[in-house]
This record gives sequence, structure tokens and C-alpha cells, in this order.
Amino acid sequence: MASRDGPVVSGTDGSDFVHRETVAAHYQISWPPKKIITELALNKGRLRKCVFAHLLLALLMLVKMVPDFLDRFDIFILEIEELEVPQPLKWEYIWLVGSLASFLGLIAIRKNRVLLLQIYFGLINLLSTVPILLAAMIYFKDFWKYCTEEEPEGLQLWLGYPVSVLWYSFIMVAMQVHIFTLIFAWKLILAWKNRGAAKKAQ
Repeated sequence: MASRDGPVVSGTDGSDFVHRETVAAHYQISWPPKKIITELALNKGRLRKCVFAHLLLALLMLVKMVPDFLDRFDIFILEIEELEVPQPLKWEYIWLVGSLASFLGLIAIRKNRVLLLQIYFGLINLLSTVPILLAAMIYFKDFWKYCTEEEPEGLQLWLGYPVSVLWYSFIMVAMQVHIFTLIFAWKLILAWKNRGAAKKAQ
């Protein structure tokens, strides 16, 4: 261990050590503050949870569409046919296809790829959020009728429950998942872009 009272370089009394305690500016850029690193990890974790929630909703939608898939392949199962599940609309197919973008999102999170995350962001907007908004418009009339009238008539029912109410339950959950997904994805895109800009500035 060096002694404070030991010999010093000529031309200095040894009190000019302060400059050696700081980190050079270009290294400070490449090492972001701990707060930023923590926020990045937090947003990645939150986005990952949103992606898994989206996949769970997609599994629910897939189960709902099983009778239609069986009909298309001419497979007859009496127990499923007796359920009389309503025929799926086009928005359901689009939304289900859009849920495949979740795997792209998981790859982007794992590899920290800005471009992949941007593509994922666009696909979620186009193939998930838009179909859900369309579904909300399709079922709004029946849902409003159910909420405002004491004995609504002409509602489509499934197992005694209004289809519009069941769909609105799904829509509300899905819309929250998509909104939070877009928020966390956008935060990560900005953070990763800023990090890339900082590296280029070096």
C-alpha cells in the first residue's frame, strides 16, 4: 500500500490527486447511470408480462374458435357441436394472427433489437389494437341495449349469456394489455435508440 508521506513526483506536492478520482467523459457515456439500467430492466420485465398476457388471451380465443376449425376440416365431435359456439367474425381471425407477433416481441426483448421491437410495435397496432376497436364498435349497440334496458330483446345469446357482454369483457382486458404493451415497447425503443446514439457519439 502506498504511503501518504512517501516520495512524490517532482513538481507536485501530491495534493493534485483529485483528477484521478473521476471517470473520463467517454466512459461515462458508455456506462449509463444505475437508474437508467434499472428502468430498462423494469420495462423489459413489464413488456414480457404483457406479451404473456396477450398469449393467454390468444389461447382463449383459439379455444373459442376450435368448433370453426373442426367444421373446416369436416371433423364432427358431438360434445363440441352441442355447445353451439357463435361463428367467428373476420376480426377474430385477424386478431388471432396478430397474436403471433408476440413471439417477435419476445425475441426483440431477449436480443435488445430496436428494429424487431419497432416491427412488433407496428404489428400490435395494426393486427391487435385495430381489430379490438372494431369489435368494440360491432358489439356496442347490443351492449348498450343490455346496459340501458330492463328487458332487452333481440340480443344474441350463448348459453343464456348475451354475446355482446361476453365480448366486451374480453375487449376490456385485451385493450388494457395492448395499451400497456405499446407504452412499454415505446419506452424501450426510445431508450435503445438513445443508447445507440450515445455509442455513435463516442
